[in-house]
Amino acid sequence: MATLLSSCSSASLVFTNLSPKSLSPSLSFLSFSSNVSLISSSISLSHHSFSTSSRIRPLSVSSFTVKASVSEKKKVLIVNTNSGGHAVIGFYFAKELLSSGHEVTVLTVGDEGSDKMKKPPFTRFSEIVEGDGKTVWGDVAAIGTVLEGSKFDVVLDNNGKDLDTVKPVADWAKSSGAEQFLFISSAGIYKQTEEPPHVEGDAVKADAGHVVVEKYISELFGNWASFRPQYMIGSGNNKDCEEWFFDRIVRGRPVPIPGSGMQLTNISHVKDLSSMLTKAVENPIAASGIIFNCVSDRAVTLDGMAKLCAKAAGLPVEIVHYDPKSIGSDAKKAFPFRNMHFYAEPRAAKDLLGWQSSTNLPEDLKERYEEYVKIGRDKKTMKFDIDDKILESLKVPVPV
Repeated sequence: MATLLSSCSSASLVFTNLSPKSLSPSLSFLSFSSNVSLISSSISLSHHSFSTSSRIRPLSVSSFTVKASVSEKKKVLIVNTNSGGHAVIGFYFAKELLSSGHEVTVLTVGDEGSDKMKKPPFTRFSEIVEGDGKTVWGDVAAIGTVLEGSKFDVVLDNNGKDLDTVKPVADWAKSSGAEQFLFISSAGIYKQTEEPPHVEGDAVKADAGHVVVEKYISELFGNWASFRPQYMIGSGNNKDCEEWFFDRIVRGRPVPIPGSGMQLTNISHVKDLSSMLTKAVENPIAASGIIFNCVSDRAVTLDGMAKLCAKAAGLPVEIVHYDPKSIGSDAKKAFPFRNMHFYAEPRAAKDLLGWQSSTNLPEDLKERYEEYVKIGRDKKTMKFDIDDKILESLKVPVPV
């Protein structure tokens, strides 16, 4: 305890009913290294427990929460993927950090002149520059050359899915003196459970690339954190989520949903994910050594998603259910979500960072539908070959 107090001489600490037993190993998330600097920090510890190795339900009365307010402005590097649904996370994160007064550089993988950069969110990177952020492009395997002479307090890898891709970034961040390393992982690494939702500490697939990365950075950095997102919506996303439902609803087509339609999933607005990441940057001690489910705090059924999209569009919807096995090898292409309960809860972020979700799915979908119409996607010619195959097998008339 004396060591802990001396390491936090600039902080005000309040302990409530803590025993030596409760301080170990629960203190695994509390990293007081010389690399972490606090300015005018106030830390409050109360009865909650978080361990990255045990399932957190319910919370233990012998443990505690850390909440810190940090006024220090950070220099943050975001290594951003150039494709897929995760690119929008880096975009929103950059904008939120800039609005809070931090310095931000976004390194996007690849070439600025590539066709991938003609899609959102990359077409909106001017918003980052207008906010005094920097945008660069390059090969992460040569990150030391791309960012020669640059130093950052915080590095986020929002690109790699395996150690081969992340290791050059992590090693460079360590050697250049970064105080905190953050990693965008995936909730898809959890093993199936008979006890949903997934919570931090649930069993994961040991051979998954994201798991190997989490292990590596936990051994390399004194201050690190990993974030596991699921499905997300938000302006600038270039991977279909709500659009899949809108495409069918606006054209008066039945919406084919596998199974019963009562499967639960988690769909978060990307602003929730960026606000959680920002909390971790501004509360580095509280976030240290923690795995966070980077999701909103409510689930939705698959049928419910179709109905909410229809309500947002002000249109009726016809839902049909089918057995995925009936369409063979195209089953995974037929529907944008997993055909099972697949959702998580953001318990660690709420308890350790004081984070709260701002996602309101019905309202967010109204906003998303307005943009869907604005860009003219409702008028585009589309083919629904897999849908037609499903509807034909169910003897449901196919709209002309």
